[in-house]
Amino acid sequence: MEVTTTKERTTIVLFSGDLDKAIAAFIIANGAAAYDHEVTIFFTFWGLNTMRKDEVVKTDKGMLEKMFGWMMPRGAKKLGLSKMNMAGMGPQMIKHVMKKHNAMSLPQLIELAQEQGVKLVACTMTMDLLGLKQEELIDGMEYAGVAAYLGDATEAKVNLFI
Repeated sequence: MEVTTTKERTTIVLFSGDLDKAIAAFIIANGAAAYDHEVTIFFTFWGLNTMRKDEVVKTDKGMLEKMFGWMMPRGAKKLGLSKMNMAGMGPQMIKHVMKKHNAMSLPQLIELAQEQGVKLVACTMTMDLLGLKQEELIDGMEYAGVAAYLGDATEAKVNLFI
């Protein structure tokens, strides 16, 4: 008799654009992937800023969309902390402490997630609302709506909202 095994599944909705919450999401995602889970991170609203490219990407946008793009942090290196942001000093302090303790930075955690096959999905409805274009997000992203996320979440034992 042949036994088929299916992988455990984990999904994470990253709604927050806070550095500490994004780090937590990627640590959990990488841990689950290391335990051979199929992992999906669904980026929506402010969580999408985590996946923005660092550099400015020229796009055709209206004035409101340009304003959103200008006001939102551009990528994983620019996120603030949820607590003790201290006018931007907090993120620098936490990055220093992480480096001192040989912890991976958020960009390194993102790269590891990609290497481990974590599915990184940008919410297309939120992209439309915030005026974000695919070319503004890092390579390797998938693009889908909530129905696609729910399809993954329905099959998962672990579903987190961060």
